[in-house]
Amino acid sequence: MSKLWGGRFTKKTDQLVEEYTASILFDKELAEEDIQGSLAHVTMLGTCGILPLEDVDKIKNGLLKVQSKIRQGDIEFTVGDEDIHMNIEKALIEEVGPVGGKLHTGRSRNDQVATDMHLYLRKRVVEFVGLLNKLQEALLGQASQNLDTIVPGYTHLQRAQPILFAHHLMAYVSMFQRDIERLQDSYKRINVLPLGAGALAGTTFPIDRHFVAQQLGFDGVYENSLDAVSDRDFIIEFLSNASMIMMHLSRLSEEMILWSSTEFRFVELDDAFCTGSSIMPQKKNPDVPELVRGKTGRVYGNLFGLLTVLKSLPLAYNKDMQEDKEGMFDTVRTLQGALQLYAPMVSTMKVNKERMRQAVNQDFSNATDIADYLVNKGLPFRQAHEVIGKTVLYCIQNGKFLLDLKIEEYHQFSDLFESDIYAVLQPEQVVNARNVYGGTATGQVSAAISRAEAVKQQTDEWFEQFYNKSK
Repeated sequence: MSKLWGGRFTKKTDQLVEEYTASILFDKELAEEDIQGSLAHVTMLGTCGILPLEDVDKIKNGLLKVQSKIRQGDIEFTVGDEDIHMNIEKALIEEVGPVGGKLHTGRSRNDQVATDMHLYLRKRVVEFVGLLNKLQEALLGQASQNLDTIVPGYTHLQRAQPILFAHHLMAYVSMFQRDIERLQDSYKRINVLPLGAGALAGTTFPIDRHFVAQQLGFDGVYENSLDAVSDRDFIIEFLSNASMIMMHLSRLSEEMILWSSTEFRFVELDDAFCTGSSIMPQKKNPDVPELVRGKTGRVYGNLFGLLTVLKSLPLAYNKDMQEDKEGMFDTVRTLQGALQLYAPMVSTMKVNKERMRQAVNQDFSNATDIADYLVNKGLPFRQAHEVIGKTVLYCIQNGKFLLDLKIEEYHQFSDLFESDIYAVLQPEQVVNARNVYGGTATGQVSAAISRAEAVKQQTDEWFEQFYNKSK
């Protein structure tokens, strides 16, 4: 069968040109969405009286047969047919005859492919909200089990102040909540229908775009036909959101890698999420978090790649825009893999509470509390800061920690020290002294977990509602 657009041409397309310009090798992933959009489009053509209902029924039945064959792997896509749209239309014509050629009435591949990608990303965004929610659930589970676990908190990767391990985990719950909210907000820009914009200017046929939008579950239609076929903002927004999610996962991965090292020994990852060495039998390598950290770069690359493609394109559609798909598909697969693995990896992680407590007892992360102690006794903070700096230096020079010093040693630095200093320096006291909203005190963290669980329930409800709508 000749090219569906071949009437204008007198020569066959060069084989190298066909291979170079074809997108079927990657846009075949849009097969389900392409048929979904076509079924709604042809239904509208019949409702509006543009096609006879008899033809509409034949085309719909043919599309369903083509869909079934694709799912069973019985249709071989070819580079000669360029893309998923032409491959499906060719298969449809072979199935129902020339009437299949009427399917393309009132539309262009330009608005067709845009519709496919809106349908595709709509599903993915809802899926990722669900996966992030499961990761939050795993983090909340670990946080709830570690409300009595104290760990050094770090700045500059240097021990700073003792905090609850649950408080540390809850920081990631907050990060992923922002990711969820960004995805939810992007949904309204994804859930807009471009079909009916034609190649760039609309169509002469009396179509009903709002009918198609209703059929496909879109909240509205693009206001401007030029914008409809040339807009890829919704993909860039998704790639940007995905980049931030991967950045958050990468930061957590870095900590997982550090925490599970012999030097830290704060956590142990389950064997199911680690691998060994081909030469060193003692090794247990945290490959999953390492790969998540590494794959973050490719997600960033996909974002910058599409931004670069679009930066100087005139309206409306240009062939350059074919480059919008591979990076999008790659990002979806990369993010899917990371999120599917991360929740079970977190939930099965073993926390070494004793080792964390040992680390807290053998550092100077309670030094700030001594400064506050002296301030409460009337010493200006800047002077208190200097006193404690000298006290810590004395400890370092003498191989001691702050709780090891006798009261006489404290008096070398200030007469304001009394025996109650030892209670102030206890890790539990240091943690619970920070009893402010958002702080690390046990009561505050417990309340934060309760608030996060309530928000998670709202996300569950959103997911259920929009999952059914996006199918």
